[in-house]
Amino acid sequence: MYLSHLSLTNYRSYEQAEIALNPGPNILIGANGVGKTNVAEAINYLAVQHSHRVSNDHPLVRIGQTQALARGRIHRGEQAVSIEYEINPGKSNRVAINRGAPQAARQAYGIFKAVLFAPEDIELISGQPDIRRRFMDDLIVQMRPALGDARRDFDRVLRQRNALLKSGRKPGAWTPEHESTLAVWNEHLSKAAARLINGRLHALRLLAAPTSKAYAELSNGNKPAGFAYQSTVPLATGQHAEVPDETQLYEAVLAALEEAYQAERDRGVTLVGPHRDDLVITLGPAPAKGFASHGETWSLALALRLASYNVLCQDDPNPAAQPVLILDDVFAELDAARRTRLVEMTRDAEQLIITAAVTADIPEELSGTHIPIQMSDGLSTSGEHHESLEALRILEANYFADAEGSQPIDTPDDPSDGVADD
Repeated sequence: MYLSHLSLTNYRSYEQAEIALNPGPNILIGANGVGKTNVAEAINYLAVQHSHRVSNDHPLVRIGQTQALARGRIHRGEQAVSIEYEINPGKSNRVAINRGAPQAARQAYGIFKAVLFAPEDIELISGQPDIRRRFMDDLIVQMRPALGDARRDFDRVLRQRNALLKSGRKPGAWTPEHESTLAVWNEHLSKAAARLINGRLHALRLLAAPTSKAYAELSNGNKPAGFAYQSTVPLATGQHAEVPDETQLYEAVLAALEEAYQAERDRGVTLVGPHRDDLVITLGPAPAKGFASHGETWSLALALRLASYNVLCQDDPNPAAQPVLILDDVFAELDAARRTRLVEMTRDAEQLIITAAVTADIPEELSGTHIPIQMSDGLSTSGEHHESLEALRILEANYFADAEGSQPIDTPDDPSDGVADD
């Protein structure tokens, strides 16, 4: 699977962007602040329908506008499909597939698959549980798009149940009607929670070995990496060689809700369910959070993303179904040895999209389509190949020479032909 064209309208810093991409490595080169990460974020948005940097869609829309558009042309073997998202903050997002009528955005789940590693992913290890929950849910929805419905069902029921509990907190406010309504919401919440937890546990079972392997390759195997699921539902807690089925988990959630009944009434909030669960990541005998060094944290976060990519590839072994792998500013944090290992680990990706501030951050072993980015308002590229980094280094030197009023370097092959500034 690969993306041949990305088009953005009023997305973040871009009034309009038209970016041609090719199979294999695509390297986006540009100074900090010109919008490389916005491009990486937009490509990932086509797959997961949210940003990895913010919790809502408002910052994705260019200031002064009410809507952003993100379009992609996706190829899977001999088949091609176009998708166009309408990003409508405060309203329902919509998607048009192959220029059809706009429909609910969830209808596009599974059409495009991508895995993004970004500097913000260090929060997967050191951040709050909601970041790790989103990581798990993004993975399971890409594996089984129908689980996106389970996630939405759970969120809807959770809001209703919390509203009920909150309304009954005042002395004397709890009535028999509250009690019977709570029983109904318990049933609905337990069913949705069981589906969601079951999906997470299946994904984590598949994720364990490739995470350990990827971390060992990135870090020379100094400490073994591992993780366990920590849940408000005792049956779900731990590491699972065999995953409990949905019926078992449904009964376990119901039992946990009954046990938490008084505490939930006192606090007016739901205390049991996947919204309270976490992924405990370990290095050796200690939890990574609070104990891992910066370098270990970075490598472990990268290992989790590479393992996610591996799991998606194994889930659908068709070579044409490989997700797109996006590495945003990753090489700047790695030493030469780890850069080389990462290149080897990602060599077989059908499409690899990399961003970097300077060509010096790109390993010599990596060659492909190089896309210079020098502006933020508009971007238009032809996607032409530059066969070596030397052409980009000449272009980069000329860019800074122009800024300083120096003499440009000769460009015998005119490497700037692949980009046109608006």
